[in-house]
Amino acid sequence: MKEVDRIHFGSPLEESRQGEVLDMQAPEEHIKEERRKLYIESYGCQMNFSDSEIVASILMDQGFETIGDYKEADVVFVNTCSIRENAEQRVRNRLKEFEAAKQRKPGMIIGVLGCMAERLKARFLEEEKLVDLVVGPDAYRDLPNLIQQVDDGSRAVNVLLSREETYADISPVRLNSNGVSAFISIMRGCDNMCSFCVVPFTRGRERSRDPESIVKEAQDLYNAGYREVTLLGQNVDSYKFKCNEGTRTVNFAQLLEKVALVHPDLRVRFSTSHPKDITNEVLYAIAKYENICKYIHLPVQSGNSRVLELMNRTYDREWYLERVDAIRRIIPDCGISTDIITGFCSETVEEHEDTLSIMDHVKYDFAYMFAYSERPGTLAAKRYEDDVPEEEKKRRLTEVVNKQREHSLYRLENFVGKVHKVLIEGFSKRSDEDYCGRNDQNTMMVFPVDERFKVGQYVNVLAETCTSATLIGRIVD
Repeated sequence: MKEVDRIHFGSPLEESRQGEVLDMQAPEEHIKEERRKLYIESYGCQMNFSDSEIVASILMDQGFETIGDYKEADVVFVNTCSIRENAEQRVRNRLKEFEAAKQRKPGMIIGVLGCMAERLKARFLEEEKLVDLVVGPDAYRDLPNLIQQVDDGSRAVNVLLSREETYADISPVRLNSNGVSAFISIMRGCDNMCSFCVVPFTRGRERSRDPESIVKEAQDLYNAGYREVTLLGQNVDSYKFKCNEGTRTVNFAQLLEKVALVHPDLRVRFSTSHPKDITNEVLYAIAKYENICKYIHLPVQSGNSRVLELMNRTYDREWYLERVDAIRRIIPDCGISTDIITGFCSETVEEHEDTLSIMDHVKYDFAYMFAYSERPGTLAAKRYEDDVPEEEKKRRLTEVVNKQREHSLYRLENFVGKVHKVLIEGFSKRSDEDYCGRNDQNTMMVFPVDERFKVGQYVNVLAETCTSATLIGRIVD
């Protein structure tokens, strides 16, 4: 992972990656002569990034190899995000660049995958005619057939949502990987109908993946040299899989334990938790195992109970604070991050102040923050007027960002002078003379290279100082 500013806009399952190119070559044993070349560019969340790895695996079995230059590709895919309007505009602009490349390379296939594909299929195919192929997040197995349709001269589309598809049997091709950290998708879809969110409409109903397939993927990753996995789901705490014809159910706490037991040297992270579902059983599992990272992303969205009700978050301010208090009690050293929306429909200045006050109470390690952006088709768009002026939304967002900067620095300063167990993830983006890696609480640390230790190893790092976003230290015995 790269060093990043810990004051974020967007959320880890919404806007963590903007235009990431997936360009790692397929494993050598699969390379054949005259393979068609595939280029994938991912926008949005970690789930999209994980899906792109599934797509690469499916097409690798069909004779494709991934490359890093779209101008040389035979097939160009954009894996898209519909969370915010500006993300959609960026994708449109990018498609126009791909269309220009297609003029220079006739026969190039351009396709849109993911959430925007499901929501804007007609516009892409018929109105703007920017693409040849549109595929929703549950239809990736159909890609070989759809590509063949385009090869035969037709436009192709499959955006059908599924109640069963989890891609559990597909081993993802690890793209743009540092060889140390990897994502494992444990479930798909979402049953929470948050009024501001398009995910239930673009990714379908919630379904959990067989725990044994998850454990096997984690074991395979460890055997391949990976030392950290992140379990992904829109709401991991609602993970539930019925085993043995329904006679036994595995919940998220039990899944966490199963993955932690793969090996003590395999770090386990997860994203994202929902305040209504995170249980003490999960918290005790985190506390029990050293290799389950002491870090929880717990989106609050708003600190005001009336606004939370309008958002259909199904918890209130008091419930959220009780969950935070439980985390602090059971896992005293746990890092907590969050998502915050400013200027939601009818939010008053006083209700915005409740968000600032809940930030003061929790003092988040970092946050993903953005002004409310109405998304077509959501419950909020149908029911409520987007009546907070844009200028006021931005003013409130500025207040939230400034407060979070203070809290992030406060948390970082509390880490200074302490020794942290860090997994070396690679070299610092600023210098090959420094390593970088994260501590248990997901805070990035930068420290001088020590020839005794290599990428993928754990080291003890004394934090000696900090910037506004990063701890700086040195390896100690």
